Amino acid sequence: MLKRGRKMDETITRQAQQAVRDVLAAAKLKKGDIFIVGCSSSTVKGASFGAASSMEIAQAIFDGIYPILQEQGIYLAAQCCEHLNRAVILEREATVKQGREEVNVVPQPKAGGSFATITYRTLKDPVAVEHIRADAGLDVGGVLIGMHLREVAVPLTLSIRAIGEAHLTAARTRAKFIGGERAVYNDDLK
Repeated sequence: MLKRGRKMDETITRQAQQAVRDVLAAAKLKKGDIFIVGCSSSTVKGASFGAASSMEIAQAIFDGIYPILQEQGIYLAAQCCEHLNRAVILEREATVKQGREEVNVVPQPKAGGSFATITYRTLKDPVAVEHIRADAGLDVGGVLIGMHLREVAVPLTLSIRAIGEAHLTAARTRAKFIGGERAVYNDDLK
């Protein structure tokens, strides 16, 4: 199991920064797009899901991801754990973009997850919704963000494979290709 300490928190933050930069480089997101993060702080420590939830690890990951997204004008969405049916925490103004209805729940470390709790406590005007269609995302530890991505998800290979002990999976989304062999496609939408 991963040993905790200030140096480890800094390493986790740097790993999260690298992962989000890799996704952003591949995804070609625009201001106002939504970036979903699913994060198991327990698996970052090397434990099973929910067995060792850590607000400190979640904060270190959040500190690596959120400022970079803010600089780009991209909304962070945090997927809650299964105890909240994988609801999503994000800024209220981002829900307007997708016409999503707010649900009433406040995540906690053992009911929603540490990363969702940190996100809820940090955002300016946080809300919980049941479903979104994010434009790209990062899955830290295999928490299955796919249900919250737009319909055509494209897996990404990142320059790093893990944050702490948790494996990483990432995806961007793209518009559907329709029309068949004679169709011509817009390269900006690939």
